[in-house]
Amino acid sequence: MAYHSGYGAHGSKHRARAAPDPPPLFDDTSGGYSSQPGGYPAPGADVAFSVNHLLGDPMANVAMAYGSSIASHGKDMVHKELHRFVSVNKLKYFFAVDTAYVAKKLGLLVFPYTHQNWEVQYSRDVPLPPRQDLNAPDLYIPTMAFITYVLLAGMALGIQKRFSPEVLGLCASTALVWVVMEVLALLLGLYLATVRSDLSTFHLLAYSGYKYVGMILSVLTGLLFGSDGYYVALAWTSSALMYFIVRSFRTAALGPDSMGGPVPRQRLQLYLTLGAAAFQPLIIYWLTFHLVR
Repeated sequence: MAYHSGYGAHGSKHRARAAPDPPPLFDDTSGGYSSQPGGYPAPGADVAFSVNHLLGDPMANVAMAYGSSIASHGKDMVHKELHRFVSVNKLKYFFAVDTAYVAKKLGLLVFPYTHQNWEVQYSRDVPLPPRQDLNAPDLYIPTMAFITYVLLAGMALGIQKRFSPEVLGLCASTALVWVVMEVLALLLGLYLATVRSDLSTFHLLAYSGYKYVGMILSVLTGLLFGSDGYYVALAWTSSALMYFIVRSFRTAALGPDSMGGPVPRQRLQLYLTLGAAAFQPLIIYWLTFHLVR
């Protein structure tokens, strides 16, 4: 019996040596600042504001995710209503784009001053689709720009710790309502000015929706470079959009036939064009200034 007792004791000691303590699952970070006197972090721990901080903010990520859900839900609702009241074949014309057209059109919206020919091209009395004509209006860029604006607004509100579903929903609905009001005002102005053109509601919606591109650039510049960068980008995008609207409306909206009408009618057409162009910076500022602090 003594032999077995001794063997058991020896085996127990052997097993104690062969089974070391398992490593900890998590590192102990409670003393992370103990190396510095007073418990302060190491010098250089405060990193300057950067793009990584924008993308790494948890609140900003939550805001962007919620904004994405709102934008996708709104897009589905719009498509559902459009299928009920709008001809899909007519709507397809405004989404007939390709990558080359989108890139060139964005460049034209940002820097339109060197563009020469602003007339919409026709083939057998039928306007060419946007992918074949840079001057043709489209709804793809306004739609994608609106969704991007909602996502960017959610990220900006999250960075400023002001994000809430109600605030983001109000921001998105306000941007959409302003465009609808602008389209209705343009339709009324064209009717009162008795302008004969082939413009439809979709054409006006496309021209009004191009402002979202300038809004995105202004907010993004403001987040990266502060309020000074925001106002510089706002001035540039607003002037570029005004020039784009004036040149596009004088050719596509008013048409060459309306230029030879009576002088009062020509004045109304000129006032309508200038009014639509001058209204763009006001809307861009109103929808973006609260997102940059």
